[in-house]
Amino acid sequence: MSDDEEFPPGVAEVIREAVENQHGYLSWLNTSVDDIDWGRCVLTVPFDDKLTNTQEPPTMHGGIAATLIDTAGGLALRTTLDEFDGGVATVNLNVNYLLPASGDLTATAEVVRSGSTIGVSDILVESPTPDGEQARETVAVGQGAYRLFR
Repeated sequence: MSDDEEFPPGVAEVIREAVENQHGYLSWLNTSVDDIDWGRCVLTVPFDDKLTNTQEPPTMHGGIAATLIDTAGGLALRTTLDEFDGGVATVNLNVNYLLPASGDLTATAEVVRSGSTIGVSDILVESPTPDGEQARETVAVGQGAYRLFR
């Protein structure tokens, strides 16, 4: 599939069902697929006390941001495969934590390159600002390299 082709109908629903209802860990985290299209994926994990560090005020554990970075980056790359049945496996994952997150985490992944065997995605993780306003701030950034099975 090339950049100018349309995203296949029904694929977004298949991904949403797999992430939200069939994947044990991601379902347990209450992960939602907010948007998915060719080369792009947006996932959210809502704030939950069971996912926080033991401090006051509570903040989301960094492992949740890392999970979102890894998953969103891989799913964004899966959308670029000719056959969605192909797979991806993480080769390298880099996470840079910028700020503590005291609310929902939303990761937006964009494909940098989808080669014949290796793909790379850039991922941004945002959370609402601590003051409770509607504003969001970047709390982590990441990049993932993935083995593509075409």
